[in-house]
Amino acid sequence: MIQKKICLLGASSVGKTSLVKQFVEGIFNEKYLTSIGVKVDKKMVSLADEQVQLMLWDIEGHDRYHVFQERYLRGAAAYIIVVDQTRASSLLEGVDIHALARQTINGPAILAINKNDLIPAWHLDDSEYKSFAPLFDLQFSTSAKTGEQVEAMFLAITELLHRNKKDDITT
Repeated sequence: MIQKKICLLGASSVGKTSLVKQFVEGIFNEKYLTSIGVKVDKKMVSLADEQVQLMLWDIEGHDRYHVFQERYLRGAAAYIIVVDQTRASSLLEGVDIHALARQTINGPAILAINKNDLIPAWHLDDSEYKSFAPLFDLQFSTSAKTGEQVEAMFLAITELLHRNKKDDITT
């Protein structure tokens, strides 16, 4: 069995915890509780030839006045930047967080544009999309509430990591 540490990063209240809960437990809770510090969940994922245990580090939300603790990122194989499509500022904050995370994590980075079940407050035009797209290995439009694209996103990052086995922790 292989273990992979994946960090979920983003501004406060973009849905990081809800994405993890939807993926790990298949549930969505309307009640909002702010994450403090880090919460770690595990889920086993089956690939064609082996089992991969994902260690999902749900790291507290960040804003311009509060930067995440770098120590949470140590040992991570990949990360997901989560933004809220109902708050344009979360995308800019997510890009800033991505730049900080890239200094510590050299693995794949995914952009999750969450809350696609709600009316978007912003839309990337072609030039904006072209400027953000190269920053990330993959992008997903997700809904933690409905579950849309949540499992696909986590499976995609697992497959990306599986292709690059140098960071494997075998147990």
